[in-house]
Amino acid sequence: MSNTATILSTGRARAVRLIGILGLVAGIVLIVGGGVVWGTVSSQLAAEKITVSEDASFLAGAEVRGPLTAFAQADIIQEHALAASDGLTYAELEQDDPVRTTMMNASFLRASLFTSVVSFGVSAFAIGTGLVVGAFGWALTALVPRASKQLAD
Repeated sequence: MSNTATILSTGRARAVRLIGILGLVAGIVLIVGGGVVWGTVSSQLAAEKITVSEDASFLAGAEVRGPLTAFAQADIIQEHALAASDGLTYAELEQDDPVRTTMMNASFLRASLFTSVVSFGVSAFAIGTGLVVGAFGWALTALVPRASKQLAD
């Protein structure tokens, strides 16, 4: 295995190092931002004091405060609503059917819960992206020493 090194001009070395530092900063911002959003959505769900229905197919009885419990509750709301409407959706019911209001409310609740599920997903994506961007930034700063270190070697 040959031992080769690439020598960068001072200007290019500074540019690469600056990009690395920007990557580190961007990574930290993404991780913190994703964590804040995750925590906010989780605390807002917890404040609603929703519990997954006991007849849910999974996570029955759990407090709704994360993506899985929100999904479980949205799923069982759909089951309950369809049971109340004999399997008909909101759009399939006659306009004067009194069950239509129940279906509309169920739809709104499900949409709200699914919005929180999407928020958790975006937060997780931001955190993951922040980890990758930060790792690349760290690698660049580690590979390109500071100008003062370069001159000392």
